[in-house]
Amino acid sequence: MQTCGTDPLTGFSRTGSCDTGQADIGVHVVCARVTEAFLSFSKARGNDLITPVPAYGFPGLKPGDRWCLCARRWSEALDAGVAPPIILEATHAKVLETVDLEVLRAHALEDVATSS
Repeated sequence: MQTCGTDPLTGFSRTGSCDTGQADIGVHVVCARVTEAFLSFSKARGNDLITPVPAYGFPGLKPGDRWCLCARRWSEALDAGVAPPIILEATHAKVLETVDLEVLRAHALEDVATSS
């Protein structure tokens, strides 16, 4: 699995990877390039990913950032028509428990050369 993002540093354990484990009850396994529409959707759902939270070392996200999303939230965004594109090679296989592979492929970015 490729690194999802290091600027800002993403992943449940902030390793840059969308790895998961027992403590990750949100299942942060979908590597996505977030969009304005998704960020607004997530904020409206009670998860503000835009506003920086310095106490937790969270810089806030902007459109174009790569971030490990919860599988369920990405699926909700898909149903709402605002799912951000994903980087399939940096997405953990555990996502397949929530989303069909063909759906993921249909939303995968072609250009995965950079892993910022």
